[in-house]
Amino acid sequence: MPRRYDPDRRQRIIDAAIRVAGRDGIAGLSHRSVAAEADVPLGSTTYHFATLDDLLVAALCQATEGFAGVLDDSGLLRAADGDLAAGLARVLGQWLDGDRPGVELEYELYLAALRRPALRPVAARWTEETAERLTARVDPVTARALLALMDGICLQVLLTGGSYDEEYARAALARLIP
Repeated sequence: MPRRYDPDRRQRIIDAAIRVAGRDGIAGLSHRSVAAEADVPLGSTTYHFATLDDLLVAALCQATEGFAGVLDDSGLLRAADGDLAAGLARVLGQWLDGDRPGVELEYELYLAALRRPALRPVAARWTEETAERLTARVDPVTARALLALMDGICLQVLLTGGSYDEEYARAALARLIP
């Protein structure tokens, strides 16, 4: 039987992995669960992603585009003036209020790098790229500090189930901006 041409299969597998991890957590992610979700043969998942870590790396690469996209779309970093702290606080709120399961998954995958060394380069790249975006408005040290504070605020909201307080975030971020 000839092989069916399916150029989007790899992407469908990544999308399915994100859905499975979003629904069941990383612990529920397996080649088998992803194959079933993507409606592809099990061999397709192992063909495109030899290990589960390979699949997680691809999912993390795609998932980490969420905050960067909201930040880029805001135009905040292209503006030379304006209240950066207020703008970042607003962008964080938009991101957290948008696709909440997507935000939770992004952090779950990001934090999975603690136990899965294969994910660390992706997490590091996300941190470096996001800090680099911020250097359009502040120096590199301040950019990393702002990113660390934003991560902390987001984690507190996500882990406590609390609501996001934009004014608190603005005040805290303003303390770091020279």
